[in-house]
Amino acid sequence: MGTVRFATIGTSGICERFLEALAEAEGVEYVGTYSRDLAHARSFGERYGARLFFDDLAALAACDEVDAVYVASPNGAHAAQTLELIAGGKHVFVEKSLASNEREAKEVFEAARKRGVVVMEAMRNLHVPTFAEIERVVASQLGTVRLATLRFSKVTSRMARLRAGERLNVFDPALAGGALMDIGVYCVEPAVALFGRPETVRALAVTTKVPGCEEGDPCDTVDLAGEAILGYGDKLVSLSYGKMSDDLLPSQVEGEEGTLLWDQTSCPVNPRLHTHEDKGLIFRMEGMEATPIPVEVPDNDMVCEIDDFCAAVRGEEGALLARDRFERVTLDSLAVMDEIRRQAGVRFPADSVA
Repeated sequence: MGTVRFATIGTSGICERFLEALAEAEGVEYVGTYSRDLAHARSFGERYGARLFFDDLAALAACDEVDAVYVASPNGAHAAQTLELIAGGKHVFVEKSLASNEREAKEVFEAARKRGVVVMEAMRNLHVPTFAEIERVVASQLGTVRLATLRFSKVTSRMARLRAGERLNVFDPALAGGALMDIGVYCVEPAVALFGRPETVRALAVTTKVPGCEEGDPCDTVDLAGEAILGYGDKLVSLSYGKMSDDLLPSQVEGEEGTLLWDQTSCPVNPRLHTHEDKGLIFRMEGMEATPIPVEVPDNDMVCEIDDFCAAVRGEEGALLARDRFERVTLDSLAVMDEIRRQAGVRFPADSVA
């Protein structure tokens, strides 16, 4: 395959950012957009040069002029939409979180394998060059890792609307919303990518009742912030996330021989390494300077994940192995998030399916 022809589902800010990145990527073309409102699909798509407009998902799935679809609808719609696109032979690039839970994600990946198409989660912080450097340093320069902390909290203006009684997609468990699925996933997936699926999970969350839920609705609670500890036997990984406050601390991995820190968990930048100095009974890092690790990240970091997805679509050497690894990270991360939600008392409709 030469040029990968993309259509999009969704018209939110993240879809706009994706299309801006797509304009910077090589070997791609934006051709169409889907919305439940055809006029809205046309007005959105024409701004970015689309020529195809859909309000029927089946028509998009059957369109021979589309090779791949970027799905940026609410989380709860991801799996069903992706399965229909797979059935139509489309490659699918799904915005995080890929599905409501691990069960749905397994179904999606199994269907993609059978149909011979690529499905990948758009988890941008795993695809930037900084994360490759983080992996390298963790593996080679920290010694045995004992502790790690990944954190990302950001105030959202939607909190005021939620408190005023408005039911919002991002805070709606019926659509697989909440702080964990929207923000916490940026902490969970790097942890799983670095250390694998944990042996144990311990979690607490700040939750609230969802406006407009009927009495007895099992999906009436949403998380606003949370903390989790992942146990690996010889190490512990702490996760902190939320949509109620701004976290200004770096993320870090602590090894017996050094500590690696970086900023902006959602798009890691400014990695720096502290090596330990053992002075007998006194163990100090005071006054020690961190060694910066130079790495360049595009202004729109979504270009990196688009490149990786398209490489897998084209079957480029090494890209399919990378796709398999990202698939495992997605599945294991959703398993972790399923357990965090279970402990927090947050349920989605997809959790009730046997």
